[in-house]
Amino acid sequence: MRLSSPAVLALAAAACSGAPADQPARAAALPTPAPAAVPAPRTPSGLATGRAAPEPGEMRTFGDWTVACDNVLICTMASLGSNGGEPPAATLALTRQPGPHGGWEVAIGTPGADAAPPPVAVMVDRHRIALDRLDGPPAATLARAMVNGRALSLNRAGSTAQPRVSLTGASAALRWIDAQQGRAGTVTAAVATGPRPATAVPARRSPPIVEALTPSGTAVAPTDAQLAAMRQRAGCDDTIIRAGLQPENHTLGGGATLVLLPCSTGAYNLSSALFVIRGGEVAAARVDAPTGFGPTPAAGTDRLASVVNGAWKDGELTSLAKGRGLGDCGVAQTLVWDGASFRLSAQSAMGECRGNPDFITTWRTKVMRR
Repeated sequence: MRLSSPAVLALAAAACSGAPADQPARAAALPTPAPAAVPAPRTPSGLATGRAAPEPGEMRTFGDWTVACDNVLICTMASLGSNGGEPPAATLALTRQPGPHGGWEVAIGTPGADAAPPPVAVMVDRHRIALDRLDGPPAATLARAMVNGRALSLNRAGSTAQPRVSLTGASAALRWIDAQQGRAGTVTAAVATGPRPATAVPARRSPPIVEALTPSGTAVAPTDAQLAAMRQRAGCDDTIIRAGLQPENHTLGGGATLVLLPCSTGAYNLSSALFVIRGGEVAAARVDAPTGFGPTPAAGTDRLASVVNGAWKDGELTSLAKGRGLGDCGVAQTLVWDGASFRLSAQSAMGECRGNPDFITTWRTKVMRR
């Protein structure tokens, strides 16, 4: 299965239904959220209005590599373990910055193991690339070597173990990054090189600004009658109610309180419906992007927004929808409150359940607090 934008985790939804935690899944293409109408903030803070819905970057998989670019066009490709096999002994990721002079960065992980000594070199076929640093020339040399490479291994000081990373699909992932960043046919491309100069590459995009309220005031708890009505509207599982799971109440600022209402659970996912109390009245929370396991709630419908394994801290609402218990696939999101709705401020995902727990950023913003 494969995950994408917020929420519609076909993969995570299956996870919530009790699928075996160790069963590998291939994610289904992460859908791009459709534009959603977000009401203008009704608050004296004077926050900006008329914002478009977020569009997190698409994720693609080529062989043993998955790749995505965010809305700023920072692109990352990450290695994957074998389908149905044991978690890989090591993972490798390459990130390329956008723009004419966008450079490369390398990241190496050891899933499910204690911190291993960092590799001192990477071997691609018979070509040894010293990793005296994880960016700059060594990273660029590694990217070029991977284009036509057949085998890659990591060399660690004082260790005879040399974990291998499959290069199947790496060249296709590099070519895809060339296309997404507008490098094809230029001297800056990794694969699709051509005679055009670096100046032909589009400049780095600026992240959108998201204005958010600074939490203030005191949260109010829903009355028993309000709580019963919320549970009925959200269709919460009886097991949740019998288990005695209580809502969390957090101040949002501007006289509003967030209610995180536990509603359904699976082996490793707890889904909570989102409500807002203001002036004693309860309303379904508005969001500008899909969250939890469902699409963006449309105006005039009874669909509620939700988060998975949600938490509220320092003015940020987080959601982590896991594709399986290992935590090696899913969608992670951060949302902030702008006075009228929750807005997606960050998102990362891993659309393949193949042993790599390092999610790739697909949406980033600059949050400005009021």
